Amino acid sequence: MSIIELLQSQVVKAVAELYQANLDVDEVVVNHTKKEFEGDFTIVTFPLAKKIRKKPATIAEELGKKLVGISASVAGYNVSGGFLNLSLELDFWHQTFNELIESEYPLPKVDRKIMIEYSSPNTNKPLHLGHIRNILLGWSCAKMYEFIGYDVIKTQVVNDRGVAICKSMLAWQKYGNGETPSSSNLKGDHLIGNYYVLFNQKLAEEYQLWQRTDTAQRLYKSNQEEHPKESSFFKFYANQYFNNYSALGQEVRNLLIQWEKGDQATIDLWNKMNGWVYDGFNQTYLKLGVEFDVSYYESKTYLLGKESIVMGLADKVFFEKPDGSVWVDLSDVGMDEKILLRSDGTSVYMTQDIGTAQKRYQEFRFEKMVYVVGDEQNYHFSALFEILKRLKEPYAKDLFHLSYGMVDLPTGKMKSREGTVVDADVLIQEILSISTRSAAERGELEDLTEERQNEIIKRIALGALKFFIIKVNPKKRMVFNPEESLDMQGQTGPYVQNAYVRIRSILRKTDLPKVAFGNYQMSLEERQLTALLEQFVATVEQAALAYDPSSIANYAYNLARSFHRYYHEVRILNAESEEARDFRLILINHIARILEKSFYLLGIEMPERM
Repeated sequence: MSIIELLQSQVVKAVAELYQANLDVDEVVVNHTKKEFEGDFTIVTFPLAKKIRKKPATIAEELGKKLVGISASVAGYNVSGGFLNLSLELDFWHQTFNELIESEYPLPKVDRKIMIEYSSPNTNKPLHLGHIRNILLGWSCAKMYEFIGYDVIKTQVVNDRGVAICKSMLAWQKYGNGETPSSSNLKGDHLIGNYYVLFNQKLAEEYQLWQRTDTAQRLYKSNQEEHPKESSFFKFYANQYFNNYSALGQEVRNLLIQWEKGDQATIDLWNKMNGWVYDGFNQTYLKLGVEFDVSYYESKTYLLGKESIVMGLADKVFFEKPDGSVWVDLSDVGMDEKILLRSDGTSVYMTQDIGTAQKRYQEFRFEKMVYVVGDEQNYHFSALFEILKRLKEPYAKDLFHLSYGMVDLPTGKMKSREGTVVDADVLIQEILSISTRSAAERGELEDLTEERQNEIIKRIALGALKFFIIKVNPKKRMVFNPEESLDMQGQTGPYVQNAYVRIRSILRKTDLPKVAFGNYQMSLEERQLTALLEQFVATVEQAALAYDPSSIANYAYNLARSFHRYYHEVRILNAESEEARDFRLILINHIARILEKSFYLLGIEMPERM
């Protein structure tokens, strides 16, 4: 039980005995006491006034007296209006601190299993900035759940088939001249991404020429007669052009048909190009320090789910329309009708996701399943979860969509078809370049070998990138600024890493003492640091259950900021007494330990130097 939870439970007990009133612990507001007042923690009594029917100041006074009487941890109190400021016993602080430094992490196993899906890229383009946010959120959630004792299965679904992939294949066939990653000196995913962009450029050129044809002009004239105020006919019609009039579009569809028929030449080309992409993806994953326990491929899952739809139709969970297509009516829960099988019997993405969820549960028997997918898919996952509930899947109530906002750059939005997406590799290299320049200007690493310098710079650069993205609540859209992410004074990864490096520098100059403080009088700052350290486990538990690693990032920043302030206010190696020196060394060692643990949960490594 944390200090705050302990105080909340004691207040609930005191209120019951004093006023015969029942409180939930969540109704008890406990804050750290402000510096201008004496005390460690403050109970806010204003929310209790209505239930107890007394003035807040009166409640505070009566509650203070009662707590001193019934609590072995409360040494004294003072009242300021409706605020009850409590001072805790020195022995309580020493006991709390000793328990902290003896704590073992992660927490014991709980015999529960969670599957977390993240990344899930398309094989027609490289990983980009949006994927980085997705990957970091998924990886951090996996680490948080491992910390609280879960068995975690990290997974991805690779979208390796379909029209978009065939666009890249066709462009390479028509314009590639046998180009390979080795001949072009490009990563495989970048090479294929270039051909996806090239296809769309060629399609745009074809569309411009088509606009001058008799067919296009006739359609335009007909549209003008029916909708005389419509001035954006060609912009609108571009969406239909690919499927109805484009020669390139027809070639893409033919390629997809050949793939579905199992044409060997088409399959060979598909395997070769996807192989290049997988090599590229794996290089990027290695840079980011992430991995997967199991991967699923759409080429192997796109036929899943059809049997369940047929069974659901027989059980009247779904219904059939006159054209033979199968639907589900979700209007009773605020959604609309969703198609599950087309009239020709082919599946849609929803069908595949139903089948994939069922396959995963059969294989792993998880208690929880998390999908890390951007917020543009909110409706899709709401519908998927509802359908699985109606199919009476045993895991349906424990599915969660970790919906996150898109990532923009200071220059604006990214568009993959136009080739304006910031590739993950390019962004990582930019951060590394900025970090390398900064290190050269500071000159702090000049005495190290080039290999050690590069390793430190990599940890700082990737720490900056990861922290800047993770510190934002997943639900919020964000702007990533490479220069700002490396700021040593802001709410950044390097700022937190600097606190760790400073502590390690101090500790290298001496031996760490054994735990023995006698009657050492902890200062207010030391008690506050102890209380902050004591919140670490609860912070991780709450972050995991909320699928929100930003709270760990913000916790680490607050701990680093508190340390920096403490470091400038007290002497450590030259403390006023041996007792003070020993305590402070052990305190800062534990701060470093928790900073390192926090960053580990975010996928960030600590450097030894900066």
